[in-house]
Amino acid sequence: MYLQHFGLSQFPFTLTPNTEFFFGLAPHVEALQVLQTAIETGEGFIKVTGEVGTGKTLVCRKLLSDLPTQYYCAYLPNPYLTPVELRWAVANELKVDAPGDTNQQQLTLLIQKRLMELHQKGYHVILVLDEAQSLPDDSIEALRLFTNLETESSKLLQVVLFGQQELDERLSTAKFRQLRQRITFSYHLRPLSWDEVQAYMLHRLKVAGYQGNNLFTEADIKFLAKAARGIPRLVNILAHKSLLLCFGEGAKQVSIKHCRGAVIDTEDVELQSVVSNRYKWGWLLALLVAIAAVVSGLQQDCCSDLLARMRDLI
Repeated sequence: MYLQHFGLSQFPFTLTPNTEFFFGLAPHVEALQVLQTAIETGEGFIKVTGEVGTGKTLVCRKLLSDLPTQYYCAYLPNPYLTPVELRWAVANELKVDAPGDTNQQQLTLLIQKRLMELHQKGYHVILVLDEAQSLPDDSIEALRLFTNLETESSKLLQVVLFGQQELDERLSTAKFRQLRQRITFSYHLRPLSWDEVQAYMLHRLKVAGYQGNNLFTEADIKFLAKAARGIPRLVNILAHKSLLLCFGEGAKQVSIKHCRGAVIDTEDVELQSVVSNRYKWGWLLALLVAIAAVVSGLQQDCCSDLLARMRDLI
């Protein structure tokens, strides 16, 4: 596609959470610091929430890749599981040797035995769940009961939850008050400011191998940041589409026209606040000019040329 055109070694704005592209943005660094501090305490639940696309999974993967060797991690990327499925998933992650006909009580005892083995070997075991807002209510209760497994001096399992804002709403209800009281640390990922978006985009382009002049002007980035509401995933989508449009025209630098086209073509962006009244009325004015031209008897090619010039102006 546009890799060779812009001198890139890989796509800079993919949606896959790739820790190679991790950048020390304030909200992500703060979230990791909270997580690392909380994990060191060794007790309770830890919760990280944020709007869709704010980088929870990337922070999660960065945490997992940076864990010291004394930590044993069980990772569940899709926790939409019944309590029975949840226990089996945890058992598999912990490498529990359990026959298929093991009942739930036996399975729980085997999990506890495995946790004790890991504890005696000096491991600190953490269970990390991404997309935790998908956990069924019964599974949340089953998860809480896991944290009852302990020695006289420490917990055998610590739980880290990554989820959308709906997780906060669910845990705020009375039925989950027991679990809520066990959340020792919590962090909410905020959207990025426009200057953070600028640093983020430049970093990703650099990692992807770009070495030329700035592809996006400051005005372009402010425009995209506003449209994306500071959400990294939407920034990636808009930046990728802007580069595609730029490549399609054979241009070497992105223009505001390309950015506007990317915004109009993308769902869940701040279209109303970004596509200004000037832009909307500009198209209406172009239409009125075209009508007037037809009425006044101008030739069709003149009318088309006039419309093209109006589109360039807006």
